[in-house]
Amino acid sequence: MNLDFSYIAKAPLAALSDSEWEALCDHCGRCCLLKLEDDETNEVFYTNMVCHMYDLELGQCSCYKKRKIKVPSCVDIKNFGEEIYTQLPATCAYRLRFNDLPLPEWHPLITGNTKNIEDENIIIKYRAISEDGIHEEQYEDHIIHDIK
Repeated sequence: MNLDFSYIAKAPLAALSDSEWEALCDHCGRCCLLKLEDDETNEVFYTNMVCHMYDLELGQCSCYKKRKIKVPSCVDIKNFGEEIYTQLPATCAYRLRFNDLPLPEWHPLITGNTKNIEDENIIIKYRAISEDGIHEEQYEDHIIHDIK
């Protein structure tokens, strides 16, 4: 199946097929980072901790197709509901397209490669750590402030 990348980069999310939806993802891994939410303000804070199923060497989920079975708390963005888009990073293609905004110049659908997401420090695989072995009381120590 040939995908029309220029269409995917501009199409409304609801118009995308499953394969087009998947092609929109830049594979930055930011959605796999553990997030903390302030109970009073509902503000979301990203940590540098990544889900235990994320393969830090490959920079991707090790069980993507079965992630909801292996990690029931994993969020399926497509099927979660509109409120999820405000919790995604500002650079996320799903959030941008939900808000009818263009993809950034570095996005793989624009450039044809993933090198630019590394150059722009978008990808998390080089700076994340596994959540394994980190006690919940230490989570706040892992908050990062450069992802909004």
